[in-house]
Amino acid sequence: MGRTLRGDNGLRMIFTKADDGAPGPSIVCVKGGVVGSWCVVLMRVRSDRKRLAVIAFGAILAIVLTTLMVSAGRAEPSGLPLEGLPQGTVGADALAGLDLRVRTEGHDPEDVRLTLDGSEVSGRVDGDAVVFHPEGLSDGPHTFAAEIPAGGPFGFLRTGPGASATFTVDTQAPALEVARPDTVASYRDPVTVRGTASGAERVSIGETSVTPGADGRFEITLPHAPVGGEVVALDAAGNRTSAPIGAEMDLTRMRAVHLTAYGWADDGLREAVLALAREGRIDTIQLDIKDEDGRIGYDSQVPLARESGAVASIYDAPAALKQLHDLHLRVVGRIVAFRDPTMASWAWHSGRTDWVIQTPSGQPYSSHYGPIAFTNFASADIRGYNIALATEAARLGFDGIMYDYVRRPDGSLSSMNFPGISDTPAATIGQFLHESRDPVHAAGAHLAAAVYGIAATRPDEIAQDIPLIARNVDVVAPMLYPSHWNAGEYGVSSPNSEPYDIIFRSLQDFRARTEGTGAQIFPWLQDFSLGVSYGDAQVKAQIDATYAAGMNGYFLWNAASVYHGGAMLPD
Repeated sequence: MGRTLRGDNGLRMIFTKADDGAPGPSIVCVKGGVVGSWCVVLMRVRSDRKRLAVIAFGAILAIVLTTLMVSAGRAEPSGLPLEGLPQGTVGADALAGLDLRVRTEGHDPEDVRLTLDGSEVSGRVDGDAVVFHPEGLSDGPHTFAAEIPAGGPFGFLRTGPGASATFTVDTQAPALEVARPDTVASYRDPVTVRGTASGAERVSIGETSVTPGADGRFEITLPHAPVGGEVVALDAAGNRTSAPIGAEMDLTRMRAVHLTAYGWADDGLREAVLALAREGRIDTIQLDIKDEDGRIGYDSQVPLARESGAVASIYDAPAALKQLHDLHLRVVGRIVAFRDPTMASWAWHSGRTDWVIQTPSGQPYSSHYGPIAFTNFASADIRGYNIALATEAARLGFDGIMYDYVRRPDGSLSSMNFPGISDTPAATIGQFLHESRDPVHAAGAHLAAAVYGIAATRPDEIAQDIPLIARNVDVVAPMLYPSHWNAGEYGVSSPNSEPYDIIFRSLQDFRARTEGTGAQIFPWLQDFSLGVSYGDAQVKAQIDATYAAGMNGYFLWNAASVYHGGAMLPD
């Protein structure tokens, strides 16, 4: 439907809705059934509007296309130094510290426009430079650009000074799997480490490195067992994966006797012990390094040992070790750790009173061991002194180091003061063994601790926590002398008269308390008479009980270094 307007001259104008859907009305002018001339003008106006719309659309389209073509054809910005981008692929560590720095070379740094992968980003002004720290970048290629836009009405057609770079991010670390190395009989034995390192370019242990195969497999042979080390796999981007590595030691068997420094120096005592070795009855000698008096049996070069007058030079350690090793004997050096009257007396009179266990009133702690016998295990200097002796002996060639008297004095804890202690006595003893382990291993020896038999059930009496100690040594050596047990211990009515029973039952307890620690148990057995006369039968009963309890060796103790060979069966 339309509307009709009539004029005085008989002209009719008819407004109708456009049939083509165009906006606005269509106008038809009729006079006597004939289109009027002025209506033609109106129709032309309508036609001109259409033409203008087409022209405007074309102009806009041309501008858009021109802009796209100019943008596509613009060169990457250049001319300004870009710093901070590493060579090659950017790994996780490099990405974390990545700062892209664009120096403006005299331009206003506030004018610099930054983009990352085409999106505008913000940096910070630092002097005459703009710094951008990318965060959260995904792995893959990325493009960074910095530009100072060109000025003028047609600046958008030109590239201003700037800098750009495309780099690749790779934060995926190699996948590392390391097989458990074979057990060794000594920390001086070579060890081969095998595993796979998928995606790695290099695999290393310390200073030794190899290139893994195409399947990622690698093999590294070390001249001696690694101590406290790790396997490290690196890819081309510097991404790093590591795994701890260590060798497990298996001493297999140990049949040992104790020999003092003076015993080795005595021809008769030494040859009697060596005869046991030649007969195949023993395979290990325990030779004193530092004894209960604090005397060092060989010519130690540890400065504090020499300064304190502890060096006694009773035997030639290198010569003794060579002679014993030539007989294919293992040598375990014994260090009496904290019972040390030589060091305690020297330290007290030299003003180092904190090196000595004291009474609550500040006097040296005295006991049945003497008026001033125990050094302070809480002192870092005293701990360091014993560790220095242990590592020196290991480097000389001792195959093992055994700490004895690695405890507090027996007696009431309230009667003792340990200057500088920050934990319980038992925890401090455990920490000392932890501090000793890696240096001793690195020097080539295994680490052992002689402990009281009662420590399994009464650890606080002498500050020997057996599970804690076992976690920090290779060998736990409980002193299970039957003469030292009270009647009724472990249900044995007379331990001294029943050596088999007390050894077997106490070892079962020690085995349970050290389970899962990796430590081996080699007990100290009694080859002396105290209250009951001991001979071959009593010593052999203890040895038999040791094997029956699942242990594969022992140490025999006789203070005079005289032994019942008949108790030890030859190979």
